[in-house]
Amino acid sequence: MDDKTRTELEAAAFRRLVAHLQERTDVQNIDLMNLAGFCRNCLSNWMKDAADATGVPMSKDESREIVYGMPYDEWRKNNQKDASPEQKAAFEMASVKH
Repeated sequence: MDDKTRTELEAAAFRRLVAHLQERTDVQNIDLMNLAGFCRNCLSNWMKDAADATGVPMSKDESREIVYGMPYDEWRKNNQKDASPEQKAAFEMASVKH
């Protein structure tokens, strides 16, 4: 497979992942972090890092809006729930391992 095709496939997979996460607002970021070690914020940070590395101007808010499909504060207001004690404990345990 040539590099151009690989990049196009990777981009398509990324777009599908982002669309999936935008649809699954019931899945909280802390759950993603606890189970997979990354969340929507991580994806938006990676997007910004890639933009910075290539000289493309992008703010943190812009990268988050790409991943969340709306301004971050709006997503939080509409979808984010308070983390349970169990979720917080699992997060702390995962953080200790790293």
